[in-house]
Amino acid sequence: MSNASPGAGGFGPPPPQPPQSAPGYGYPQSAPGYGHPQSGPEYGHPGSAPSYPAAPPVAYPQGPGYSMAAQPSNGMGTTGLVLGIIGVVCSLTIFLWFFGVLLGVLAIIFGAVGRGKAKRGEATNKGAATAGLVCGIVATVVLPLLGLALFASVVGSSGTF
Repeated sequence: MSNASPGAGGFGPPPPQPPQSAPGYGYPQSAPGYGHPQSGPEYGHPGSAPSYPAAPPVAYPQGPGYSMAAQPSNGMGTTGLVLGIIGVVCSLTIFLWFFGVLLGVLAIIFGAVGRGKAKRGEATNKGAATAGLVCGIVATVVLPLLGLALFASVVGSSGTF
C-alpha cells in the first residue's frame, strides 16, 4: 500500500517548495570554513545558523586626476628666520660678529627666496620670511655699523686725554 493518496485526515504529501533565493540587498555569505561557525551546540544553535556577512572591500579612489593636495614648502622662510635670529645674537657679541654678519647674509638670501615663494602661493609663511629678512639686515648692516660707531667713539674719546 502506498501513501501517495490522501489518508484519513485528507492530507497528502506536502507540495514541492520553490528554491529560496537570496534577497537583493546585503552582502554575500562567506564561504564555509571562514568567519563565524555555521552550527554547533556550543554556540546555542542545535542546527545550522546563518553566518555573519563578510566586510565589504574598501575602495579608494584611484582614477585619473586623483591626487593629494600639495603641501606648501615653508622651509626657505623658516630657515631665513632661524639664521636671522642666530645672526643677530652673534652680531651682538664681540667675538662672534663675523659669524653674525655671515649668518645675516644667508638670512637675507633665504628670507628673500621665502618671500618670493609666499607671493607665488607656494608657501604660507610670508611673515616668517619677512622677519628672517629683517633680522638678516639687522645682523648684517645695523649691528656692525653700531659696533663700528661705538668702537670709533671709544677710540676717539681715549685720544683726547
